[in-house]
Amino acid sequence: MAAKFRFAFVGFRHPHIFELWDAVKTHPDCEIVAACEPDIDTRRTLHERGEISISHEEFELMLTEVSCEIVAVGDVYVNRGEQAIRTLESNHHLISDKPICTKMTELFRIETLAREKALKVGCQLDLTASPTIRRLREVVLSGALGRLATVTISAQHPLRYGTRPSWYFEPGCHGGVLNDIGIHAFDLLPWLTGSRWLKLLTSRAWNCKAVDTPFFRDCAQFQGILEGEISCFTDVSYLAPNKMGSRLPNYWRITIHGSNGMAETSAALDQVTVVLDGDESPSKIPGLPGPPSAYLNDFLAEIRGATSVGGLNTERVILASRLALLAQGLADSSSSVQGEKHLETF
Repeated sequence: MAAKFRFAFVGFRHPHIFELWDAVKTHPDCEIVAACEPDIDTRRTLHERGEISISHEEFELMLTEVSCEIVAVGDVYVNRGEQAIRTLESNHHLISDKPICTKMTELFRIETLAREKALKVGCQLDLTASPTIRRLREVVLSGALGRLATVTISAQHPLRYGTRPSWYFEPGCHGGVLNDIGIHAFDLLPWLTGSRWLKLLTSRAWNCKAVDTPFFRDCAQFQGILEGEISCFTDVSYLAPNKMGSRLPNYWRITIHGSNGMAETSAALDQVTVVLDGDESPSKIPGLPGPPSAYLNDFLAEIRGATSVGGLNTERVILASRLALLAQGLADSSSSVQGEKHLETF
């Protein structure tokens, strides 16, 4: 029987990391050997809940003492870049909640270390596991819509001010909505359409709902172009209603128009709507279920050297991160819409 992959976790200050914890804990090829939480209040909360046993308070000490192949990162966004770099410097594979870092300089170091040390970088980019989005991809790649022309994404999230982690609203901790949420779209659209990014046309972020923290620009949009002159517009604002935001049809609603018709779905729905030019009524196609925690399986497969076509890998993670940071940087440089940015070199 092959040895299991040994995981050590650092940072439990975002709920996404608990999804990865559960996925690793229940995976037959994985085991958790350590858990580090530097924040004293979070350690206290975890102890009171009795869900996770913290073995280390200092990340560097965990790296020194624990024998493992993989480090999973889920700390405050601004801390992740340095933790990712230290993970790779200490010869461990890295898997992280998104975003994996908040600075382009950090990403360059992560990419360089991964390449030089032949280490893998995984990320919790989980939209490609959505049954309806998987079915939408099948429709698009079949050619039924003809030549693709436009993709529109509504990915508005509930702000939940007061219940969302408080560090979101502390200066310098978050790093930007485009880097946080927009990274999904930058990774998703080439996978969905089969066309790579060519240009980023506009990128904007501003404050609307989070009025108590005006420095936190909770609204963000960007527009870009994929190969084949496919125009893409994405809204990743925190404007969805607080209680129902992730259950509404416009939560990751994706609408694609082509020369022969259109297709639309949402992560909150259970079917894809397809209407072609000659149709008298819409076709409703059920979702296409896939394996749970696909990003984790893809990461483990890449470590084994058995990556699959369409699977998430280090190259995709780095590219999506770079584009998200680029969009965030353009938005942060001004409150107005930015000029065109060519992406051929990205």
